[in-house]
Amino acid sequence: MRGDQIRGGALGTAVDSAVERRTPFVAAFIVLIFAIFVLRLFQLQLIEGEKLGRLSAKNSVRTVRLEAPRGDIVDREGRILATTRPAFGVQVIPNDLQRRERTFDALGMLLDEKPETFETLVGHPRGRARFAAVRISSDISYDELARVESHRYALPGVITDVEPRRHYVEGDLAAHTLGYIGEIQSRQLEQREYADYHSGEVIGQAGVEKLYERDLRGRQGGRNVVVDVAGRIVDVLDAEEPVPGGTLMLTLDLDLQRVAEDAFLPDVLGEPSKMGAVVVLDVNNGDVLALVTKPSYDPNDFPGGIDAKTWNELTTDEWRPIQNRAISGQYPPGSVQKAFVAAAALEAGIVDPEETVFCPGHFRLGNRTYRCWKRGGHGSVDLRQALKASCDVYFYQIGLRLGVDRLAEFLRGFQLGQKTGIALGQERSGLVPTEAWKQSRFGEPWVKGETVSASIGQGFNLVTPLQLAVAYAAIGNGGTVLRPRLVREIVDREGDVHPGPAVEVLGKVPVAPEHLARVVDALEAVVGETGGTALRARVDGVRIAGKTGTAQVVRMKHVEDLEGDEIPLRFRDHAWFAAFAPLPQPEIAVVVLVEHGGSGGAVAAPIAQKVLARYFEKKAAAYGPLQAKTDAPAPGVSEAPVARN
Repeated sequence: MRGDQIRGGALGTAVDSAVERRTPFVAAFIVLIFAIFVLRLFQLQLIEGEKLGRLSAKNSVRTVRLEAPRGDIVDREGRILATTRPAFGVQVIPNDLQRRERTFDALGMLLDEKPETFETLVGHPRGRARFAAVRISSDISYDELARVESHRYALPGVITDVEPRRHYVEGDLAAHTLGYIGEIQSRQLEQREYADYHSGEVIGQAGVEKLYERDLRGRQGGRNVVVDVAGRIVDVLDAEEPVPGGTLMLTLDLDLQRVAEDAFLPDVLGEPSKMGAVVVLDVNNGDVLALVTKPSYDPNDFPGGIDAKTWNELTTDEWRPIQNRAISGQYPPGSVQKAFVAAAALEAGIVDPEETVFCPGHFRLGNRTYRCWKRGGHGSVDLRQALKASCDVYFYQIGLRLGVDRLAEFLRGFQLGQKTGIALGQERSGLVPTEAWKQSRFGEPWVKGETVSASIGQGFNLVTPLQLAVAYAAIGNGGTVLRPRLVREIVDREGDVHPGPAVEVLGKVPVAPEHLARVVDALEAVVGETGGTALRARVDGVRIAGKTGTAQVVRMKHVEDLEGDEIPLRFRDHAWFAAFAPLPQPEIAVVVLVEHGGSGGAVAAPIAQKVLARYFEKKAAAYGPLQAKTDAPAPGVSEAPVARN
């Protein structure tokens, strides 16, 4: 046993000796590993720490705002007038740019722009602004997008995106009604109604785009994304998708709007386009079926922010393409006012409809002579014949019998001289003068000669095309003055349908139905009988009541020695035509104004004829042929000679 203990002790001694020999090697190995870690840590922290810190900051989480598409605007049949399309753009994050000049040079070649433009746009922001994306190009083509995307690996700090862009499908059609959108202005951001808007957001700035901004505006979304050093998105952490705005259905009929606007195009190659306005109303509920202003503009120039040059051209143009002539253009009504004067005279009992007045072609009051538009005169005419032939002398005399104040009272009863309240901005009220108005305005008393001018819609009298349409619609529907409506219904963001404004009665005209009936009978003769001044407004098979008008822009003495093209355009007469149809139960009222167009019968009536023809063509297609009147004019009658007025 003692021998075994001796042998065991020797073995233990040998093992301990072997362990002692290996310990330095193990220790050295451990020290070496720790040294490697320490050296690598030293390299990362001290030598490459600043570089790696920059890279880490660039590979970070960012919040990307997602703009919501605006809601569509459609006509009464659901046809799109304004919608949203995708627009691709390029942005730069200043903090992420490497080799700034080389990047801008490359972008200049890819986008066919000057590098200096990008340099100016980006600038040299500091602080948090360095991390905010700066848009350097918007609405680029697919080819340009592809070129930038294919070089993104070599363009750190450059990102592409897609945003909703407003698109007006018909270009300048109904531009003044639809309006336009643009970037919110600093003064608007200070207003309470825009408290939840932010700088750079695009909003409605005119027309229904502005007035129904809250309904058309969508709800913005956003994404939290991880981007790499080149600005590429490598992961999406979470997202809230944007919600498109609601759909606005207007009362406009695209077919009628088109035909009315096309009617202003030149008849002969080389002639300028006509200027003026057309208003088409449903006489029974006030729906605006067409609202035309010419000249116009293309609202597609506005969504991204119109450039200063284009804006300056629009605002300094002599013929004011930005102005909505239909609701804010104020013009002498001329002879279209005679229908209201005739109704007022009948209601006031100062004229017998069978009474005749002799028209020798002029009327003398004191030492002044007032001409009739027909130099040779109309001979003996009663009220019906006077309206049919638009005899000035007849209306001079009944205007004097009425007096300007009583005439003004009746005109205001037809909503003239006051705003209609249409849901558009910048409507103007026109003017119905009175003795008190002149005394207050000029400090002078009213004189009878001014009543003579006022009785045929000249002098101080001013109306808008919309006011005349509302007034003629009131004659057509039996005496009810209706507020014009532009919106049929609104479909909100959740898909719920809300009806537009209800039919609103502004008042009843102060004329008995039997007197209105006499006026309507005379107005039908204007269009339908030989000798009427509006034969060019006829539509086969349709009974139409209407009135032409030619409103002087300057006193006759200034241009009486000139003829036709010798008269400067700005001094030429305005051409009017107002009508409603079909009789005996009218549905539609049309008012046409052609600025500096000359004769209402020759220029304005044919435009109305195209609108009326299209309306009844659509009606026939939907409900079958109209019942033709037994004495309807033969085809081609629109080419018959017409009286000037």
